[in-house]
Amino acid sequence: MGQILHRLWRPAVAWNKRNDDELRGQNVSADKLKSLLRLWSTSDVMRRMKIRIEDASVKDLDQLCEIEAECFKKEAFTRRQMAQLLADYNSISLLAKENSAVIGFIMGAVRFDGKQLTGHILTLDVRPAHRRRGIGRRLLQELENIFRKKNIVECYLEAREDNVAALKLYERLGYRPIRKLSNYYGDTHGIYLRKILTQF
Repeated sequence: MGQILHRLWRPAVAWNKRNDDELRGQNVSADKLKSLLRLWSTSDVMRRMKIRIEDASVKDLDQLCEIEAECFKKEAFTRRQMAQLLADYNSISLLAKENSAVIGFIMGAVRFDGKQLTGHILTLDVRPAHRRRGIGRRLLQELENIFRKKNIVECYLEAREDNVAALKLYERLGYRPIRKLSNYYGDTHGIYLRKILTQF
């Protein structure tokens, strides 16, 4: 996200600096001054348009269900399932906001496998219009950090076998396939992945 915003406002910053030099010892027309003020204002707005990661709660249910349906269609969690996850003590839900708009979220759970606590990513959603901005990566890393603070050393998730973009992201972040899940998504196989969480 930072790289995208930086690339957008770099020309504005450079232009401001160049025109700041022109202001010294020179008379500036009213039109040019207005133009500079508009540019500085736009730059300030863009600086404020940063993604915030916050805890999700039941009050966010409507927006989360809308995004879940938009991302996963017939494979989406039901509203009831989403509500149960948001209320579950062992579940962790985070959302990504740009200004006041929710543009993505992640849900995970802490589980006990008989020997130790493990983390499980249940769903990771980013609105299509906001993808390729590092939002999914940031949500996943934030949840992993919460798992680490709970002394969890292994994290698991599932992904569709044909979801190449998601699999590449998970691989870059250290997830490795364990096994194929036959017909896990109806007529499509799934891949079960694991990551060893290194501690801080």
